[in-house]
Amino acid sequence: MSVKSKLVAAAAGLGMVPAMLVALPVTEASAHGYIANPPSRQQQCAAGTVSCGEIKYEPQSVEGPKGLRNCHGNVGRFAELNNDGKGWRATSVGRNVSFNWRLTARHRTSTWEYFIGGTRIASFNDNGAIPGATVSHNVNLGNRTGRQKVLAVWNIADTAMAFYNCVDLQVS
Repeated sequence: MSVKSKLVAAAAGLGMVPAMLVALPVTEASAHGYIANPPSRQQQCAAGTVSCGEIKYEPQSVEGPKGLRNCHGNVGRFAELNNDGKGWRATSVGRNVSFNWRLTARHRTSTWEYFIGGTRIASFNDNGAIPGATVSHNVNLGNRTGRQKVLAVWNIADTAMAFYNCVDLQVS
């Protein structure tokens, strides 16, 4: 093979690199964590318990600015998580519930917060620690009974972001 042929082949190969990079799958940068048990709305979507859109492929991706009080973290493509009439299954529990998070990317954590109807019912301070791949919190629901929607928030210590999960419960 001549030098000219080698140069043409090398140039052709280099010309393909940008096309190959564009063709590679894009990974979601905001893929980090969700409540697996009791099944959060994201978990119900991922498991096919409830028919959902894109969230079924990335239940860990509900990330938004700190301070929100909704199920979708202001991520428009996950807005269906806010739809209370969608048929979410409520898990039967007593007044104390263990919420088990599955973390796909771990971050320094300031706090974990749990709300019912806008009222904070529990908070756990991690003081900037990096959690393990799973995290569990035991939360007392107080005197609440019947169907309840818990908003769980994982506040990241070194960014302005948080992760949002809603969990439907039937409290006896």
